[in-house]
Amino acid sequence: MLRSCAKLLRTLGAVRGPPGGRRLPGSEPRPALRLFSSEEVILRDYSVPNPSWNKDLRLLFDQFMKKCEDSSWKRLPSYKRIPAEKIQDFKTHLLDPKLMKEEQMSQTQLFTRSFDDGLGFEYVMFYSDVEKRMVCLFQGGPYLEGPPGFVHGGAIATMIDTTIGMCALMAGGVVVTANLNINYKRPIPLCSAVMINSQLDKVEGRKFFVSCNVQSADEKTLYSEATNAEVEANLGFVSGSSWLHIPNFQHQDSLPLRDDQHRSA
Repeated sequence: MLRSCAKLLRTLGAVRGPPGGRRLPGSEPRPALRLFSSEEVILRDYSVPNPSWNKDLRLLFDQFMKKCEDSSWKRLPSYKRIPAEKIQDFKTHLLDPKLMKEEQMSQTQLFTRSFDDGLGFEYVMFYSDVEKRMVCLFQGGPYLEGPPGFVHGGAIATMIDTTIGMCALMAGGVVVTANLNINYKRPIPLCSAVMINSQLDKVEGRKFFVSCNVQSADEKTLYSEATNAEVEANLGFVSGSSWLHIPNFQHQDSLPLRDDQHRSA
């Protein structure tokens, strides 16, 4: 497990440089983690394989891409930042546009896409509209360590929250997580591939109830599960979940407004 992470870091050039510690002529030291980079090309789709993906993650990706061939499933592209037109869409429908300041928005990046390839959150989501099911294929990099050699529980919670949020979003437009209870069964080894399965169970008015579990790539090990997670359609604030491009994004004009929508995050 630790060897695989060390191999990954060497592949990415984050552990060692040229022999003897020398820099190549003309090269400059480069930090492994970039938090705010306005020069980054934000239109890159991060939900496709890159050299850091391990064999299991690539195999799962290929299996689900096969399912997409008959349109029963679809892969959701993912970017580092919310596209400009969607930011404007949020401005139009948020009750308090002052929450979104121009100078801050120009420097933002999504939390789950803030690491260089292979160091943090590597994932791709697939959605089945017929089954109302979202599957996230996830590989946690070495910068997500909690207990030695294992993924931090908060990083696992982040990916569960992101997955159930996207599952509900596909059914109801802009949503935020209202309640999330997670049972951790086993720790997830760093740099291993897992499947996060999310299912929309029921809808009550503006509330979406979603269940979720995290399994090993071979589906033989249950790592975590969340039951009766409650996600709400709400215009008062924006969820921290990762943004993925939804071709038929549902505007919120049709959703009735609630009296308590001025609550803060």
